[in-house]
Amino acid sequence: EVQLQASGGGQVQPGGSPRLSCAASGFALDDYGISWFRQAPGKEREGVSFINVGRKFYADSVKGRFTISRDNAKNTVYLQMNSLRPEDTAVYYCAADPSIILSSIRMSQQYEYWGQGTLVTVSS
Repeated sequence: EVQLQASGGGQVQPGGSPRLSCAASGFALDDYGISWFRQAPGKEREGVSFINVGRKFYADSVKGRFTISRDNAKNTVYLQMNSLRPEDTAVYYCAADPSIILSSIRMSQQYEYWGQGTLVTVSS
């Protein structure tokens, strides 16, 4: 069974640095393009970061603060989030697709597999 399991969320103080994990089972993540999306209350889901072989992309709102990485041995993709702000509060989802093209990486409907989401709340 193909599954993505997102974890690592929680309540964090402004300026905090949590790391989100997206663990895959049933398929090899290194064959897929992986994105992190987030959805804040009352807002549309937005692409935050993307990784595939040799490429990484970030939304302007997180560039310089978030880092995406992958550990193929653990079949896991990570999102290191630094200098968190209250506006980063959202449910964070990981998504995977074997044939996503670069022009579509921010289109959530293009992804075949989704994790269940993990809530990150930035608050003092």
